[in-house]
Amino acid sequence: MFSRFKKPEAGPAPSGMKPVQSSGPVAPVAASTPKPQASMSRPMPAAPPPKTPAEAMAFDKEKKKKEKMQELKVELHKRLLDNLNLAALEKASESSLKSEIASITAEALDEMSVALNAQDRGVLHQELYDEVMGLGPLEALLKDETVNDILVNGPRRIFVERSGKLQLTDITFKDERHLLRIIDKIVSAVGRRVDESNPYCDARLADGSRFNCMVPPVAVDGSLVSIRKFKKEKLGVPDLVRFGAFTEEMAAYLQAAVATRLNVIVSGGTGSGKTTTLNALSSFIDNTERILTIEDTAELQLQQVHVGRMESRPPNVEGKGAVTQRDCLRNALRMRPDRIIVGETRGEEVIDMLQAMNTGHDGSMTTIHANSSRDAVSRLENMIAMSGIEMPIKAMRSQIASAVNLIVQASRLQDGSRRMVSITEVTGMEGEVISMQEIFRYERLGVESSGKIIGRFNATGIRSAYSDRFRQWGYDLPAAIYEPIV
Repeated sequence: MFSRFKKPEAGPAPSGMKPVQSSGPVAPVAASTPKPQASMSRPMPAAPPPKTPAEAMAFDKEKKKKEKMQELKVELHKRLLDNLNLAALEKASESSLKSEIASITAEALDEMSVALNAQDRGVLHQELYDEVMGLGPLEALLKDETVNDILVNGPRRIFVERSGKLQLTDITFKDERHLLRIIDKIVSAVGRRVDESNPYCDARLADGSRFNCMVPPVAVDGSLVSIRKFKKEKLGVPDLVRFGAFTEEMAAYLQAAVATRLNVIVSGGTGSGKTTTLNALSSFIDNTERILTIEDTAELQLQQVHVGRMESRPPNVEGKGAVTQRDCLRNALRMRPDRIIVGETRGEEVIDMLQAMNTGHDGSMTTIHANSSRDAVSRLENMIAMSGIEMPIKAMRSQIASAVNLIVQASRLQDGSRRMVSITEVTGMEGEVISMQEIFRYERLGVESSGKIIGRFNATGIRSAYSDRFRQWGYDLPAAIYEPIV
C-alpha cells in the first residue's frame, strides 16, 4: 500500500504497542494547532474574568478533546517511526511523504476504530509531518511570518512576540520528554549535544534562526527555549523610514557618515533592532569595497558583491576546537579587508576591533548592548578592562575617542515600536573625558489612551563635526537638516 517508504522488514505492530480501543466512533475533536492565524495566539490577560458554569464546562470539554487528540498523535507518531524507512525520507518529496503519512494514518485509525472528519484528518496529517520532518509544534510558529521570537517556558507555555508584544499561544508539547526530543533534534543537527552535564546550548536552525536552550536541572520548571527568527527579506532604509524608525533627514546624514567611512557603533538593548539597523546602514557601503563580517550567529544579510562571512564556533564535547570572535577578527586583519563588521562586540575582541578602526580599516561597524550613547562608551571601557589588559583610563578613553566616530542608539519603546532615539558624534577628548555631541534625537510627547507612544524626531541644532569631510567626499548636506523643529 505504501511500499516506497515502508521498511523492508515491515511486519505487524510490536507486541508492546496496544491499539487504542474505542466502543464506537469518536466524535470529531478540535485540532491542537488551529489553522487561522488569529486563533494561534491570544494576548496574555492580566486578570482573566471568572468563567460561568457553562463556559467552564465547555472549556473542560475542549481541554479533554485536545488531550485525546494529543494522545492519538503520539500513538500515530510511534507507528510512523515503526513503519517508515527513515533512510529513504531524505530523498522523498514533501507531497509523496505526506501521501505516505496519510495512508499509514488511515490504516492505523481504522485499526483503532477512530473516526475523524476531513478537517481534523488534514490537521493531524500536517502535525505528523512536522513531527517526522520538522520541529513538531514549533513548526507552525516558524512558518508564521508575523512571529519575531518564539519563547518556550516548559512544555505547556509557549509565547511568541508579534509587533513587539508578547502573546501566549495555544500550542503545547505533550510533555517534557516531547520537548527534549525536539531540542535534541535541533542541536544534534549542528553537531552539538545538551544534557545534564551540558545543560545549555546555542545553535542555528536550517533557515538561519538563532536558537538557545537550557534544560533541567538548571531549568527548574521545564526546558527553556528561545528562537530569534531569521528574516528572509531584509528591511532596507526606505522600509525603516516608512515604518517610522527614523526620518529621511537622519537617513541622509547616516548615508553620508557610512559612505565617508566613519566608524559606527549601533547601541541598544535586547530586541531594539540593532542588527536590523546595522543591516540597513551596510546598504550605504560602496560595491567596490571588500567587507568581512564576524558574528557568533550569522544574521547579517549584506547585499554587496565582495563579502566574506565568518562565524565563531563553540568548543566540542571534549572542550576543544573553539573559535572565538577574537580569533576570527585577528585572522580577518590579515585578509585585506576594507571594512570589518562585527555582529556584536561583547568581550575581549573589543581591543582588536578598536585597533582595526584605528589602523586603516575606516568605516568599520559593530553593535553593543547599552542603554544610551554615553553608556555605550562606558561599556567599551568595561570590556577593555575585562579583557585583562591593564591600561590607564586616559589612554583607554583616548583609544575609544580615536576609533569611534558615531554612536547610533536604537531603542524599543513601551508600546513595542522600535526607534532610532539618538545619533551622537564622538568629537575627541577634553581632559580625561570623551566629548560627544548629539545631532538627532527622538522626543517623546505623550502617550495615547491605547498605550501608543506619541513622539517626533528632531535635530538638536548642532552642526556635524564631520561636515567638511562630508563635503570633500561629495556629500554636501543642506544646513536645514540640522535645524530643530520648534
